[in-house]
Order: sequence, then C-alpha cells, then structure tokens
Amino acid sequence: MARYTGPKSKIARRFRDPIFGEDKALERKNYPPGQHGPNKRRGKQSEYATQLMEKQKAKYTYGILEKQFSNLFKKASRMQGITGENLLALCESRLDNTVYRLGIAPTRRAARQLVNHRHITVNGEKVNIPSYTLRPGDIVAVREKSKSLEAITNSLATNVNSFDWLDWNGSEGKFMSVPSREMIPENIKEQLIVELYSK
Repeated sequence: MARYTGPKSKIARRFRDPIFGEDKALERKNYPPGQHGPNKRRGKQSEYATQLMEKQKAKYTYGILEKQFSNLFKKASRMQGITGENLLALCESRLDNTVYRLGIAPTRRAARQLVNHRHITVNGEKVNIPSYTLRPGDIVAVREKSKSLEAITNSLATNVNSFDWLDWNGSEGKFMSVPSREMIPENIKEQLIVELYSK
C-alpha cells in the first residue's frame, strides 16, 4: 500500500500551510524547515520551483503519490472543462477524501485506513480502495459492525463541517454532485499544476 509515512509538521512548515490539519509546530515555527533556521537567506524561487511546490502541496494534501497524481492529471485533461478544476474535482471525488469530508474520520490518513480495513460501504457494498471514484448519487456509509468503533463515533460527534456537494443524514452520506472549484476550500493554485505538467 503506497502512501506517505514521513513527518507531517515538516511538510506543513515547508508550505507554510496546515495541510494535515491544525499543527502547533507550524504555529511555533512559521518558517521553512532546515538546519539554518529562519535567518537563512533564500533566493527568489524560479517559476518552475513555484509550480513544483504547488503540485507537491496538492499531492500531500490529498495523500496521493506521484504516479497516481500524474494519472489523475491525464484523466482530468481528457475531460471537458478546465483541466485544473477537473483535477481538484477528481481528488475530491475519491472515497477516502469523501469519508474525511463527511466527518467519519478526523483526517484523510484516518479515512484511508478506515477504507483499507473495510469499515466503509458504497451503495451497500464493502469497498477497500481509497482511490475509488464516487459518482453523483452514490451512498457512503459505515459498515454495520463498525458503527460502534470509538474512532468513528468520536469523529462524528466533533464534526461541524458541511459541504454543498455532500449530504449526511446521521447514518449515511450521499455524494450529490461533483464539486465545482468555488465549493472546494483547499488553498491550491491548480493553474500552476497545469502549467507544470504542460511543459
């Protein structure tokens, strides 16, 4: 199972954005990691470096590795509409991301684990593929035997977020539509990713 397992705070500090959720280390040290600390003079970034940083940020945010992200971009470029917006919509349509957005898991990493361990069903069928792409109308729920899991009940009890393309009725969620760019709250400049892959 390919996934990023390295330090989270260091990545969040690199992008100066809490991409893995609230991070006290980022609040304490609001400068990039490195042995020279905040006083190291960093030259102006090239255009390529800026585009690469944006792509890396999107990959870490959604927990996707390079090959999979590249395939998603190819799929997005074949779809009608704006490629960058299609790319983010495909990322948001992933099952692990939807489990996180519905509040069943507190983080995307936790959501991925719930899916891998067969705690999640789609339209009544167990699905253990985190990258499974949901279609409008799909019903996402927690397996009956897993509803009493402490991690799930705690996450649902503390969840206060709601999203326009998802509907949670207390026991199951419905993926109502593919989200448009305005609905997605992530701070990602998708046009820079398109420019990078277009080189």
